[in-house]
Amino acid sequence: MNKNGDIILIEDDEDDQYLLEQAFESLGYPNKRRYFLNGLDALDYLHSTKDLPFLILSDINMPILNGFELRNKLHVDAELSLKCIPYLFFSTAISQQIVIEAYSTSAQGFFVKQTSYEELVETLRVIVDYWKKCAAPNNF
Repeated sequence: MNKNGDIILIEDDEDDQYLLEQAFESLGYPNKRRYFLNGLDALDYLHSTKDLPFLILSDINMPILNGFELRNKLHVDAELSLKCIPYLFFSTAISQQIVIEAYSTSAQGFFVKQTSYEELVETLRVIVDYWKKCAAPNNF
């Protein structure tokens, strides 16, 4: 995990992308954000980049390759798994079954998209601050 690396956001709703970017800008984190409309584009990027991202925030319901499918592909990919990139679901889709399925993919978290901008900012602050303080095998 590279605490100064990019934050990968996989979100197919452009309005949600805009709100996420506004929230990140208001928080002032130096991490660059990279947005992808689907899991396949994100997977292609992760395979092609030499950069080590900080974390991945992924929606669940997306075209081409959904969040669960992407997480499973990353989890079984030895090269990407060694990068120790935290994978968090960030979605409006919420039910006990969805949360169980999310954690069965070895995701490191599941967060519900908040309905107010202030709650969105606070949730993102909690997520980033937690992972900035967290140790990972490749932080040494």
